[in-house]
Amino acid sequence: MPVSLVASVVFLKIQDFARRPASEQARMRAQLHAVVAVTAAEIDPAGRIVLDASDGAAIVVLDDPRGALRLAQRSLTAVAAGLPLSAGVNHGALQLAGRKGGEGMTGDGIAVAASVAQFAAPPRLLASRSFRDALADVAPGAEVSLAPAGTFTDAGLRAHEIYSPDDGALARRGRRYALAGLALCVALVGAGAALRASAPGQQPLVDLVLEKARPYWSELVRKVGNR
Repeated sequence: MPVSLVASVVFLKIQDFARRPASEQARMRAQLHAVVAVTAAEIDPAGRIVLDASDGAAIVVLDDPRGALRLAQRSLTAVAAGLPLSAGVNHGALQLAGRKGGEGMTGDGIAVAASVAQFAAPPRLLASRSFRDALADVAPGAEVSLAPAGTFTDAGLRAHEIYSPDDGALARRGRRYALAGLALCVALVGAGAALRASAPGQQPLVDLVLEKARPYWSELVRKVGNR
């Protein structure tokens, strides 16, 4: 009886695999198996399923989008050793069959991950919009590390909104938050000074602070929104 679920899928694709000689294919597949064994080791065996694909491998990661992203990023370091890998990451529906859950696995989760990997040239990693949303659900704010990379159309004429890692995004967000905190402190200090200069009892404290801080906060929102 098929079992349906939603999970993250990392599709590791070997570039031009079908065009290579059989001996080279065997060597590359052995290298890929070693890469997957090492990079998936940090994920509990009960939380992952590894599947062979015709031109690579698909790793299904249950309930851990952050772990799936780390696995994909670490796997691509194998390119330095001569294995031409690209990675597509998706979060979607799957169907499992068989006693161990790894037999007869199908579903949009794998199909989209494979399509996304097709768009990526080694050693690039690309992720779908649904994966970015799943990352935001489990770790709000972590999704900013995936920046828009455009919209691609697969062989079935299905359009995919794609994202790629942006290492500077988290640092930029940190600077924006620091700016926000500084501006808010300035606004509150200014409001406090105005409060002390005003006649007592003329205006409630909270209303006065908000009134004095509003111009500073509006300017901050405008500047942060433009970054």
